[in-house]
Amino acid sequence: MPTGPTEFDVVVIGGGPGGYPAAIRARQLGLSTALAEREHLGGICLNWGCIPTKALLRTSELNHLLQRLDEFGLSATDVHLDIEKVVQRSRKISKRLSAGVKHLLKKNEVQVIYGHARLAGPGRVRVDEGGEAREISARHVVIATGARARALPGLEPDGDRIWTYKEAMVPSSLPDRLLVIGSGAIGMEFASFYRDLGSEVTVVEMLPQILPVEDGDIAAFARKQFEKQGMAIYTGATVSALEHGNDEVVAAIDLGSETKQAAFDRVILAVGIVGNVEDLGLEGTNVEVDRGHVVTNEWCETGEAGVHAIGDVAGPPWLAHKATHEGVLVAERIAGAAGLHPLDVTKIPGCTYCRPQIASVGYTEAGAREAGHEVRVGKFPFVGNGKAIALGEGEGLVKTVFDAQTGELLGAHMAGAEVTELIHGYVIARTLETTEAELMHTVFPHPTLSEMMHESVLDAYGRALHI
Repeated sequence: MPTGPTEFDVVVIGGGPGGYPAAIRARQLGLSTALAEREHLGGICLNWGCIPTKALLRTSELNHLLQRLDEFGLSATDVHLDIEKVVQRSRKISKRLSAGVKHLLKKNEVQVIYGHARLAGPGRVRVDEGGEAREISARHVVIATGARARALPGLEPDGDRIWTYKEAMVPSSLPDRLLVIGSGAIGMEFASFYRDLGSEVTVVEMLPQILPVEDGDIAAFARKQFEKQGMAIYTGATVSALEHGNDEVVAAIDLGSETKQAAFDRVILAVGIVGNVEDLGLEGTNVEVDRGHVVTNEWCETGEAGVHAIGDVAGPPWLAHKATHEGVLVAERIAGAAGLHPLDVTKIPGCTYCRPQIASVGYTEAGAREAGHEVRVGKFPFVGNGKAIALGEGEGLVKTVFDAQTGELLGAHMAGAEVTELIHGYVIARTLETTEAELMHTVFPHPTLSEMMHESVLDAYGRALHI
């Protein structure tokens, strides 16, 4: 029979980027804490999402640079792709980081229980460990079970030729012709990875623009770059059917005015995610589930006393760093920490690691106008920045949106090299409720890509120096 403590202040269900920080912070605050994980510590993020995809994208980025060696006065011979080694490196990195999470939990004296957990009544959690059940009690339960890929009727993945993100991360060979259905962050990262390794890539998006949550100018710029790279992109389109042929999949792409038939070696479904809300013992509780996600208030509390939900299972934005922040917030709220504030989603950055990279925070220009703001908008192109030119990365754009009356920074949007490493500057500015005045008087180092952030602010007020 499973053994160990049976009473805790906090039990966290799920050990992903929301769950394990929640457990660690709870222990730091002196709360007895258990974490139940049924599969891999680190969750989808470390094992099948954020981290392994970045390892893959690093390879495709290097391959892209290798094709440009002559620009930099270099040459190389016998450069070839070994997709098996590419995948092995990605999996090795994931395993290393998952082990790191295990170490952190042990260091902080979190009781880790491996098994499937579900609510078993007020203040009780049942964990099935290797076929045997263990019941524990807790004053507070944190549901952090994450999400999984959404499937569409008639377009279900088969693990062979029709992939989810999991299969797309461990290919045994490189497909010559790839169809990506969905152009959000997941879809465009895989489209970029496979295109830079040599696959012919087609992207189909049902909405009018790719990267639907991004600012329209940024999405339009990114699309031009993707098409310049050789991607075929269809927006306002759907895939109405996928038919298996001889060693291929034939897709019916509905363009509105016509239906196009095209054959592909592999298809990646990237049409969103749905929360893991099944078999959690929510029946008979006051926990509400809406469209596949647990409903919470601004403090991540559900309708059931003592039950909280964080991260992807609690709905958008589906971002690992949002889950982490929520996990810490919940732990501190349970412990009665002072000075807490509900999470403001307009201050959460979004990053997409395709080529070009995309990063943003706050309102898009259209969103700011819809919210009733009169706006001032600044833009600055990478081609006006010395560091970008020196790097050979002259294609990019920085855009800032300000409230015309107060000078509040409402949003910032970027596309280009390393913008995912730059966006935090604007995130800090949003968090500190910075206006254009503080940003204008901030001294940015030269020569850096960050100077473009300053120039975009200046441009919003007719003061840009380098365009």
